[in-house]
Amino acid sequence: MKPQNDLLSATGTTVFTVMSALATQHGAINLGQGFPDYEGPEDVVRAAADALLDSRNQYPPLTGLPELRRAVAEANRRFYGLSVDPEAEVVVTSGATEAITASLMAVLNPGDEVVLLEPLYDIYLPVVKLLGAVPRIVRLSPPKWELPRAELAAAFGPKTKAILLNTPMNPAGKVFTAAELAFIAELCQRHDTYAVCDEVYEHLTFDGWKHIPLMTLPGMRERCMRIGSAGKTFSLTGWKVGYITCDRSLAPNVAKAHQNLTFTTPPNLQRAVAVGLSKDDAYFAGLSESLQERRDFLAAGLAKLGFTLLPCQGSYFITADFTPLGFAGDDVAFCRHLTEVAKVTAVPVSAFYAGADAPRHFIRFAFCKRLEVLEEALRRLSAWKASHGPSALAQAG
Repeated sequence: MKPQNDLLSATGTTVFTVMSALATQHGAINLGQGFPDYEGPEDVVRAAADALLDSRNQYPPLTGLPELRRAVAEANRRFYGLSVDPEAEVVVTSGATEAITASLMAVLNPGDEVVLLEPLYDIYLPVVKLLGAVPRIVRLSPPKWELPRAELAAAFGPKTKAILLNTPMNPAGKVFTAAELAFIAELCQRHDTYAVCDEVYEHLTFDGWKHIPLMTLPGMRERCMRIGSAGKTFSLTGWKVGYITCDRSLAPNVAKAHQNLTFTTPPNLQRAVAVGLSKDDAYFAGLSESLQERRDFLAAGLAKLGFTLLPCQGSYFITADFTPLGFAGDDVAFCRHLTEVAKVTAVPVSAFYAGADAPRHFIRFAFCKRLEVLEEALRRLSAWKASHGPSALAQAG
């Protein structure tokens, strides 16, 4: 048989799949994969169920149902002051992963360069390479994950076509500051590049941090493809409904990419998401407050056990340094050990790096779980810690 696609053949199973399977095998509490273990808003779920029975289950419009496109446009105005034409500047996709892929497809040609910020979500690099583009990776360093301005500026050049920006950032939990965004915007304008903006955690920010879309900065309106996710905003990750807001000059190519990937998205889910985006401010404030409570609960428990916690300003995730515990192995070995012995699963942060020189002493916990589940996870970790002194951990590593 002739060889199959080289890149896909060389790509392993995602760490999330591997660790989730290991969690199931060992009966572990899965704090690795970022999905809530509770339902989304009842009225939104009910709207989806009711919409299945209203005899409108055939193909919806390619770019999305008019009511959802209007709701996305209104959300842009309501939260960020952006004026968006729902007829010409919104494309609904089957999840944010497809939205990211379609946005990159819309502007990239083989040989174009794309600036990526590391640590990075695991689909970014394969998609860029599958499109024949060249990644230029700039690394942010813990614990503060500050933007390395000189390195970022050096990554831009004559062949740069786009930057892929994730804020709030997974797995770092970083919310980019206004000054950092202004620096990125200046580089985009100086080098005439686009920005694909993965903003799926836009409503999940803590401690007074506010998400600022790059699209709202001067000169960036026509350059940005801004991506949102109903799965993250409404705790319904299995629905896979995403949406792209972009200038009318970009939307036709985005729509053509979407047409060639999935064509459309289930109409009942689209109608339900339109209901969700119309919810009052109390819902969105409560979403952040409830997740901040979970973050604080888990962080306090992990700190008590001896982990060093990194700042978490947004997203579902908190990063922990396990060096103080004395484990001799790397992050992959430690996550496997926790799953098999403590019966709690995290994911190794090195999985979010492209290079072999990734840091090997950080792990990521998802706190988008019921408080009683987080409490049980901490109880298990406490029992594990009590039975594994420094010498035992060194030997386990």
